[in-house]
Amino acid sequence: MNHRTAHPLPPVTLDDVRGAQKMLAGVARMTAMEGSRHLSQLVGAPVHFKCENLQRTGSFKLRGAYVRIACLLPEERAAGVVAASAGNHAQGVALASALLGVRSTVFMPQGAPLPKISATQEYGAEVRLQGQVVDETLAAAQEYAAETGAVFIHPFDHADIIAGQGTVGLEILEQCPEVRTIVVGIGGGGLAAGIAVAVKALRPDVRIVGVQAAGAAAYPPSLAAGRPVSVDNPATMADGIRVGRPGDVPFGIIGDLVDEVRTVTEDELSTALLLCLERAKLVVEPAGASPVAALLSDPGSVEGPVVAVLSGGNVDPLLLQRILRHGMAAQGRYLAVRLRLTDRPGALATLLGVLSVVDANVLDVSHVRTDPRLGLTEAEVELHLETKGAAHCAEVGQALREAGYKVID
Repeated sequence: MNHRTAHPLPPVTLDDVRGAQKMLAGVARMTAMEGSRHLSQLVGAPVHFKCENLQRTGSFKLRGAYVRIACLLPEERAAGVVAASAGNHAQGVALASALLGVRSTVFMPQGAPLPKISATQEYGAEVRLQGQVVDETLAAAQEYAAETGAVFIHPFDHADIIAGQGTVGLEILEQCPEVRTIVVGIGGGGLAAGIAVAVKALRPDVRIVGVQAAGAAAYPPSLAAGRPVSVDNPATMADGIRVGRPGDVPFGIIGDLVDEVRTVTEDELSTALLLCLERAKLVVEPAGASPVAALLSDPGSVEGPVVAVLSGGNVDPLLLQRILRHGMAAQGRYLAVRLRLTDRPGALATLLGVLSVVDANVLDVSHVRTDPRLGLTEAEVELHLETKGAAHCAEVGQALREAGYKVID
């Protein structure tokens, strides 16, 4: 592949992606393609998961990072590389640099999850914590590059990065040659752009659907405007696609080759993650679950066979715990309820008896007796319950009201 840093970046071609595939032989795994019976029944056609959550470093990011660093000139490699990332790109750059014998420095936000910091360090990078948000961390990394001469490795806005990510598309066509629709999450756009370049060159009939989190959806307004525009304060649990502005290089490719960009809600993301864990036995981060969320939200809108790209599986255990609880609540399987009762001996036991009759499993109880809002003989109880769905939640609420309890919204 030609070195591109000295000239304006040309469009990424199928030959670039094929060249990247040769570079990645023995480095990146051809990840598994797993069928999903549950989603296949909903869609009415075969649905397969492309499991990049099982890639080395836990995401597709190794592909692009390795190709980008491998294309550097010898003097650039000698200067080292620098990157900014909250997780997946950091680990991809760290491992790629180690494999290629290049010194790497990775800037991560203060407060980045400890497992991601430790993994990046274990792959051989020097980690520097700077900035409260990724934009501040990015600025620090670029300043370091200007001061030291280290080459800044952008997470998505470079042709070599896009070519590396495009190898996922080549594998999809090899593993599922009958595919009709590919669904892939979009943050800055490197993965979707790479897949689109590879797939549309070989199979222009395949429909490519991009997915963004509704709280960080910069592509729909950008595509409408015909240029990249920024979304202020992007907010979503899916940190892997929490990007406020499309990359210039992937934006042009996605505008030309991606057929549709959809958005999904936080509830849909958490429900999708829960489905991957329970039904497919796959640990997937929220960004990686975004294609599944899109399929769940509108299963009849895609033509099968469908491949959903599970882009990563690096999720902090504490965040995973919160997301699973959120997903259970979205499915009506977890209910938090506050109510007031008369503060007398046996009152709590009576309340728990009501819940036992309707078969609600009590996970946690908080009992407050001293609060200015409460009357002299009142107590407030907050209950966290495991329930069996929306209908069961309604049944629990009705049973409490019929028993005379005042439920507080």
